Amino acid sequence: MHVIPDSSQDPSIEQRRIPRHQLSAYLCVYNSRTGRPIGYIGNISRDGIMLICALPVMLDQQYELELKLPDLDDPLGAQRLVFHARSHWCRADVTPGHFDCGFSVVTHQEAFAGLALALQRYFRFDQLADA
Repeated sequence: MHVIPDSSQDPSIEQRRIPRHQLSAYLCVYNSRTGRPIGYIGNISRDGIMLICALPVMLDQQYELELKLPDLDDPLGAQRLVFHARSHWCRADVTPGHFDCGFSVVTHQEAFAGLALALQRYFRFDQLADA
C-alpha cells in the first residue's frame, strides 16, 4: 500500500501520488504566420483541440496553427507541427481574462491524431493502479 506522508509536519514533503507534468512549457499553440502564441492546450482529441486563450478568437475562421514539440533526437531542437484548424466556439473560461476556444483540425489530421494519442498516453494516470 502506498502511504502519503503527512505534510503538516514538513510542508516541503510531496503529497501527490502521481508525478506532476508541466504542461505550459510545451503545450503552447502558436499562430504559424506571426509566431505569436494563441493559447495553451486545454483538451485534445484526434479531430480537434480546445485552447485556453488570453483573447477570444473569431468564429468560423480557419487558422494556421503550430505546435513546437521536443525533438527526442536533439534536446536543444524542436519539431514543428503546422496544421489548419477551424474555430467553432469560444466562451469565457473560469479564470478571469481567459477564453476556452474550440477548433476542428482541417489539415494534417493523421499527424495531429498521432500527437493527440501520444499526449493522452503520456498524461494518463496509470501510476495510480500501482499505488
